[in-house]
Amino acid sequence: MPLPIVAWEELAHNYRGTILLGNGASIAVDRRFQYRSLLEHAREENLLPEDAQRLFDFFDTQDFELILRIVWQATNVNRSLQIPDEQTHAAYLRVRDCLIEAVRDVHPEYQEVREHLPHIHRFLREFNTVVSLNYDLIVYWATAYGLDIANRHSFKDCFVGGGLLHDDWRKLRRPIRGDLRTTLVFYPHGSLILCRNRVEQEQKIHNLDNGLLDAILQRWESEEVVPLFVCEGTAQQKINTIQGSYYLSTVYREVLASRQDNLTVYGWGFGEQDLHLLKRFAAAGIQRVAVSVYRGDQAYCRRVDEILHQGLGQNILVEFFDSESAGCWRYPAED
Repeated sequence: MPLPIVAWEELAHNYRGTILLGNGASIAVDRRFQYRSLLEHAREENLLPEDAQRLFDFFDTQDFELILRIVWQATNVNRSLQIPDEQTHAAYLRVRDCLIEAVRDVHPEYQEVREHLPHIHRFLREFNTVVSLNYDLIVYWATAYGLDIANRHSFKDCFVGGGLLHDDWRKLRRPIRGDLRTTLVFYPHGSLILCRNRVEQEQKIHNLDNGLLDAILQRWESEEVVPLFVCEGTAQQKINTIQGSYYLSTVYREVLASRQDNLTVYGWGFGEQDLHLLKRFAAAGIQRVAVSVYRGDQAYCRRVDEILHQGLGQNILVEFFDSESAGCWRYPAED
């Protein structure tokens, strides 16, 4: 018997807690995000030099961020000790330039997606917490869009004081300066807007104008920082990267497991490599989950229904809604 799939507006009043966004959300905005991985794109487009490929093979990873950070640290150590080593620095530059070119290929510019931002902003502000698994700038642009609107609602990514993570992120839920509500935004797998400096300090790259993508890539080219995001690899490889980052581990340990009774999932495929996140949500006391479904895919519904009941408990309520229905994500609400 088919599982019911309803319009988002039929469920929305029961789901105001946390929303988890997967890659399907980005694909709904721009089909260029449909690539399987940045590394695969680089290989298909012959962007990856042979020495860079050897690094990925040696460390048994598909994670650009990890390889770039390892080679960058080696370069900085050699420079600080005045050890001549042009080969390491040259390898770093080739990996970095490969990543920059791959990001430029697949990531849309602000002008190409801005028509969707008001609708995404309106949708996301209905939740207390936004958790985005995507490294791209869609969520950042959508939340920044609201800065120009007197809607008495604020989005906070919990980076304050020169772009550093606020240790007591829970305090930031309190509305200030006349706001009525606050939504906190987190990136469990990092984001293009996040970076590490030479002493492993994690920061947010600030630039609110339309040239944010260029500003990020220019910071990478400066050799002063490396990106902080993990979008590829096995579950264990992702967990290893998360544990090696103060920001990512804080989100993983504290935010995902914080008390909440409802969860909305939009555009997440529930892939094996990301189910470790579900284990963290299991500690949150979730009672009901709403999951988006693309074009009535019943096989997806049945698989997800089983995964959620196994992961969060047999007594939870699992409901499904049409991912293209009015009022959800980039789709305009009905007047």
